[in-house]
Amino acid sequence: MGKKVIIIGAGGVGNVVAKKCAMNPDYFSEVVLASRTLKKCDAIAEECKKIGLPISVQTRQVDADDVPALVQLFNQEKPFMVINVALPYQDLTIMDACLATGVHYLDTANYEPKDVAKFEYSWQWAYQERFKKAGLMALLGCGFDPGVTGVYTAYANKHYFDEMHYLDIIDCNAGDHGKAFATNFNPEINIREITQKGKYWENGEWVEIDAMSIHKPISYPNIGPKESYLLYHEELESLVKNFPTIKRARFWMTFGQAYLTHLEVLQNVGMTSIHPIKFNGLDIVPLEFLKAVLPEPGTLGENYSGQTSIGCQIKGKKDNSEVTYYVYNNCHHADCYREVQAQGVSYTTGVPAMIGASLMCEGVWFQPGVYNVEEFNPDPFMELLNIHGLPWHEEVNGELPHTY
Repeated sequence: MGKKVIIIGAGGVGNVVAKKCAMNPDYFSEVVLASRTLKKCDAIAEECKKIGLPISVQTRQVDADDVPALVQLFNQEKPFMVINVALPYQDLTIMDACLATGVHYLDTANYEPKDVAKFEYSWQWAYQERFKKAGLMALLGCGFDPGVTGVYTAYANKHYFDEMHYLDIIDCNAGDHGKAFATNFNPEINIREITQKGKYWENGEWVEIDAMSIHKPISYPNIGPKESYLLYHEELESLVKNFPTIKRARFWMTFGQAYLTHLEVLQNVGMTSIHPIKFNGLDIVPLEFLKAVLPEPGTLGENYSGQTSIGCQIKGKKDNSEVTYYVYNNCHHADCYREVQAQGVSYTTGVPAMIGASLMCEGVWFQPGVYNVEEFNPDPFMELLNIHGLPWHEEVNGELPHTY
């Protein structure tokens, strides 16, 4: 029997999660979509009704920074769990409200403080004993990256390796949204992520590098070679903790030259700063202002062409022999728009959140405490990816584009 869920966040990813949940009454009995901006929720609910989804999406207004308001909402609605696709700054307030009301929790991105461009799992891992004592589960980072990339890594470890030694997560968006400059998810979060220093794991320690200073062409399936830049990405932190045989772990992402040129100019004139400035007597954060003038990521889908390709390339040993393994998904923006009126980056984040929630609702993935996705059996998740729109492909013992 399906469970009631509350989704917090009505941006591009919230749109996908709401629609995919509303498509699946076997997992979900009721779907409530809540956000600070009620009209965004109402628009998504109306689209769900228009396309004839079997579950009617209810809408509520809530400020996710306000723990008492969240507690009031959860007590009124009494959901089994919350799917948090709001801003990463709001993870802890939502987790606090879950603890206060006996509600399970899932998110797609780890916590970071609003005034410091620094994201890590330590703040959320610190909730482990409180969630365990309350008999509640929190599943962290259940989007694509982080999320599916962790499941891919766990699947590889379970089925193909005795020891994984090298992990490279590669993420390409070869799509075209037709805008001069736009980000595919929240501009504030996206720009903070790629303008901070990069780092990767090697031989038991983190190696820090200047932002975007290491790059190389990587060939992506059905796309071809694209210049790919080494960034720090949050799943690296949990993966090297949970798979201690990994000697080196890196994350690569593609960027077009036009995007990088725009970003450089914005940085040079101070528009990517997160520190308030005075303007007409008001405190204004330049990056928040920039977010307000850039296209809303959820509006990019209609004319988006091309595809994404995200996967894990792993080298290690099985039965004392060297093994390479590559598992990936390619996702077409146009297909996503036809199904849920979204672009591919929102789709690849939202679908895994629905899948993770379904496994929690069904009790397939369930254990009190705070966990990352790679700590559970990957097989049921991998099966559901093929069913719900993100089919995966694998190559064993192929040549990988990295130096070992």
